[in-house]
Amino acid sequence: MSTDQVIMAGGGIGGLGAALMLARRGVKVRVLERAPEFGEVGAGLQLAPNITRMLKEVGVFEKIAPVSVFPKRLVFMNAKTGEQLTTLDLADAERRYGAPYVVLHRSDLLNALLEAAQAEENITLHTHSMVEGIEDRGDRVVVRTAAGEEYTGELLLGADGLHSRVRKEIVHDEPINSGYVAYRGAVPVEDVDRRMAMDEVVVWMGPGMHLVQYPVRAGKLYNQVAVFRSQEFLEGKEDWGTPEELDRTYAGMCESVRVAIPSLQRNARWAMFDREPAATWTKGRVSLLGDAAHAMLQYLAQGAGQSLLDGAALARALPVLGEGAWSSEALADALQTYEDERVAFAGTVQSTARTWGDIWHVDGYVPMILRDEVFRSRDVYDYSFVDWLYGPVQDAVAAQPAADGAAQPVGAAPVVPSAAPAESTTRTPAHA
Repeated sequence: MSTDQVIMAGGGIGGLGAALMLARRGVKVRVLERAPEFGEVGAGLQLAPNITRMLKEVGVFEKIAPVSVFPKRLVFMNAKTGEQLTTLDLADAERRYGAPYVVLHRSDLLNALLEAAQAEENITLHTHSMVEGIEDRGDRVVVRTAAGEEYTGELLLGADGLHSRVRKEIVHDEPINSGYVAYRGAVPVEDVDRRMAMDEVVVWMGPGMHLVQYPVRAGKLYNQVAVFRSQEFLEGKEDWGTPEELDRTYAGMCESVRVAIPSLQRNARWAMFDREPAATWTKGRVSLLGDAAHAMLQYLAQGAGQSLLDGAALARALPVLGEGAWSSEALADALQTYEDERVAFAGTVQSTARTWGDIWHVDGYVPMILRDEVFRSRDVYDYSFVDWLYGPVQDAVAAQPAADGAAQPVGAAPVVPSAAPAESTTRTPAHA
């Protein structure tokens, strides 16, 4: 039986993105997708400059640009009062970080990656292939699917999502239910009273809830995501986060928020899960990427993007030997390089996303006043909460003084995270 260089378990955005980047460096990849076809559940997503910069470098960005929207501002609003609290000028941010901030439909990104993967002779794609058995034999890894197929590879990469089968080989933990639930949908722009500008990404912050709005698919669709903390979950109810609870939660918000809720889809909802950061993603000839490695809450809009960064790091780290086999030593060194670049940083994004969610959702009177004052008092050209995530800062921009003559801050410990609205990440559907 022939041996693949890489077997990729999972054909979502992270799996296909990594396969494509590896294939373009001469690595042969076999992708095993458990679903009947390659596809994405969910609606919109956001790709910040740290992601689009990398996609430009690897030649993927031009494939998604025609179906993307390039918003001019990120806008934060108080969901109860309707007050605008702060903004981020995305044209200025593009100059600072050397790449744009874009929003698009998840399926448009997945389809662009799939089309590119299908054109790569180094990629073999399979559907109906759920990984069920894994055996690391030291010099190779054997993967068995639920359908009885068997594949041999030099490296198995688990890109199989939140409930990863591959992760169980390395990390013994379980996903953590945040008690929050999301309703989302992208509908034709004419079907929603959008109330906000079509060149903005807007997040409405309220007590135990938030709403995010932005256009996708070149402005033809309007994406909305309503997230809230479920009292029904806290009460231990089996069927929690119901449409009735959605309506109750948003009933006390300002008019611009209330009018958005009826256009959300009610037939499916997503419970919000993450995991604790893991100290390692690798064991022998098995490693992880994407949600399988670092499932995170959506508050930094980085879930899909971080999985793409994993693929880029792997492509740089893994040796390209043509048809030759990777020795255990060479592979171990490459995977250590990959982990050195990605594990600690992705873990920081995971933990910081939780903190950012706590800030968004404060529900005490005094905490809300304090949060809003911090947002209001922020200079709109202060990037100290963003540089750590979106950087590196372009040299020419970093050398320029700010408008008030003070040097623009470059880098900050991520105590308060990036001012980026929530990404509509794919999560496990709650009780439908």
